Amino acid sequence: MRYIYLHGFASSPKSKKVQYLRNCIADRNITLEAPDLNQGGFENLTLTRQLEQVTELVGGDRAVLIGSSFGGLTAAYLGDRLKDQIAHLILLAPAFGFPQRWRDNLSPEKQKHWESTGEMLVYHHGEEQECSLNYSFWEDAQRYDWTQISNTVSTQIFHGIHDDTVPVKYSRQYTEGRHWVELVELDSDHRLSDPPSLTKIATALLNTIP
Repeated sequence: MRYIYLHGFASSPKSKKVQYLRNCIADRNITLEAPDLNQGGFENLTLTRQLEQVTELVGGDRAVLIGSSFGGLTAAYLGDRLKDQIAHLILLAPAFGFPQRWRDNLSPEKQKHWESTGEMLVYHHGEEQECSLNYSFWEDAQRYDWTQISNTVSTQIFHGIHDDTVPVKYSRQYTEGRHWVELVELDSDHRLSDPPSLTKIATALLNTIP
């Protein structure tokens, strides 16, 4: 079994959660893989590219996917694409409703500029600087509808009730009618980086190890 962590939008594999979870399972002689989803350049990022990258990485193996925010949304879609290979999904504040909701929060001026010029500056937390993002990111996103995700892979969602980046109501909506999905609401924000939240997430991950 492989264990693969998918980081969030404008983030990197060096996040605090990755390092914490990697240390938690190290004594089980298990490696937590964390691919850099910025490969090919952040400016050319699309959900399709991300899905293809992780599909190639998984290959024909069985895997547990842990996805944070946009990485969580990606993992949920991969549950459809790789339904016979994904053993379990752990989604951390998955970005359901993204990027449609994110774009709608941009000012009309920024939306118009992005569409007309084809690029927009976005603060990249992994790079700690503003980076350009092509309009193709938005165009590609129109191909996907998170409400239509149909996988029945065993899934745990951890979501902070104080999350103002991706409100918990989206995970509540996703959970409705999906009895194979467990939603754990935490007294936390979007980062889920406080010790109690990290402990619960690590416990869930450890419980997937035979």
